[in-house]
Amino acid sequence: MANHGLSRLLFKYLTKHEVISIGTKYYPTTPLETEYVEMFNYTKTMLLELEKAEITTDNIFYNLLRDVGAENIPENHNFYEIKPAENKVEEYALVSNIIMGSDRYLYVELFKSSPVINQFADIIVQERGEIVEKSSTEIVAKLLSKNDAIRVAIKMVGIGLDHDVNVRAAVGMTGAAAIERSINLNKEVGNFSGVGFTKLGGEYALVFESNFNRSESKPPEYQNYLFIDVIDSTKFINDHGRDKLVELMTGVKNFMETECKGKIEGYREGGDDLIARFPSKDLAIRAGLDTAWYILNNGAKIRAGIGKSRREAGERAQLADDIKIANPLSLVVFELANGLYAYYIPSEFFRTILDLILNKKAKLIGIFIVVFAIVYMMIILGFGEYSFLAVILAAIYALFS
Repeated sequence: MANHGLSRLLFKYLTKHEVISIGTKYYPTTPLETEYVEMFNYTKTMLLELEKAEITTDNIFYNLLRDVGAENIPENHNFYEIKPAENKVEEYALVSNIIMGSDRYLYVELFKSSPVINQFADIIVQERGEIVEKSSTEIVAKLLSKNDAIRVAIKMVGIGLDHDVNVRAAVGMTGAAAIERSINLNKEVGNFSGVGFTKLGGEYALVFESNFNRSESKPPEYQNYLFIDVIDSTKFINDHGRDKLVELMTGVKNFMETECKGKIEGYREGGDDLIARFPSKDLAIRAGLDTAWYILNNGAKIRAGIGKSRREAGERAQLADDIKIANPLSLVVFELANGLYAYYIPSEFFRTILDLILNKKAKLIGIFIVVFAIVYMMIILGFGEYSFLAVILAAIYALFS
């Protein structure tokens, strides 16, 4: 679904923005993944590139400082690029992150047995992590996010060096992936304390060869806000009644609170907009997508923006006003690396057009030939001004046959 060049070219022309994918090529392996992949492909949800991200090693490090917090990364570090990231956005990696969430596994290994391993276990629990396995020299744990795992790992490395113990840590989507990354890190940089991780498809590491001053490690202050606004709610109320709007928004609010760990910070009953705060960006994107799909299925559209502040989220939602195909689109706008991207959920009309292009190319070619011949004959016979009728009839036939 995600690689249909003709359809992407058409909607690039209509939206004036690059279309990275239509649907997703992510391969599901669980019921939850299957549910989301089917929704992406059934609704033909598109990933648009509003402002292209420049994915370079320097930008990766800048994003690391921003996401983990510059105060949590000591100055006396070495930053290694083990495998460079490609300078492009992979839609299936984004879908994977949205579906599977931001929970990350942390593998910690001591180069020699030490009681400090018990202190590490206590730190993980204090950071709301979960110990999966523990021995005298190793811990496998589950943290709330990749950034939390990197931050906590740096803290442990510092404590280990203070106790004359080298500590190797790595972050992965699974415990096995984290262990494998730790092994690769050892091959690349040798027996030094460090933290291995991935960013946007590349593999990187922070390595520490000497002790460093440790500040109190805290998560960065910014949050992940989602702002949503029902487009043309006045018309929706006139068509369906205010009670229907209240029902939809109440359903959205309950979903965000129970399924996406969101905290509603701006909503009044009967209103057409809402602000919610989430513990991670992927949960905010997931909430935005689910809301857009749900609202569109009930005859309305939303504009949504995700940002590190309420203002930033609102500003990104407003971008939907400038991206139109005759009317504003149902968009979920968010930042990725140093670029801006959006999920666009097409209306039923445009999904029908896409279905024709993707699955009925032979019919379209035949209709085009017939229409061309009819219009050509009408022009020759002096009835050219009525040729638009042939186009309208052909479009009706293509849509409903």
